[in-house]
Amino acid sequence: MPKSPTSLPSEDTQEMICRVVHEALRAYGIGIGQSPLPTWNRAPKWMKKSTLDSVVSVFEDPDQTPGRQHRQWMEAKLADGWRKGAIKDAVKKTHPLMIPFEDLPTEEQRKDTILLALVRSFMD
Repeated sequence: MPKSPTSLPSEDTQEMICRVVHEALRAYGIGIGQSPLPTWNRAPKWMKKSTLDSVVSVFEDPDQTPGRQHRQWMEAKLADGWRKGAIKDAVKKTHPLMIPFEDLPTEEQRKDTILLALVRSFMD
């Protein structure tokens, strides 16, 4: 039976969850040899908003799959004017991962799995 949406935690708790998710994905990226994301405290507003959007989407749809999480991320990016591009460029709003989940490398697919597991660990 599908889970119903979970009430959103307070803004302070949402911020804490976002920080945990961001720092975990930052550490994972470093672990697989990617250029590190900035720390949460140095992350640009658009990056923090992207993390918040993803966290909120899990509270709204606790049963979502990693593929659905990736689609949510892409839909939010598209709505904000981003498009597929060879490199991630915040000024040009291009990102190479704006492709179907199934076409992502396994290392990238794991990011969605990690995000879901972390957010779910904060749900009642």
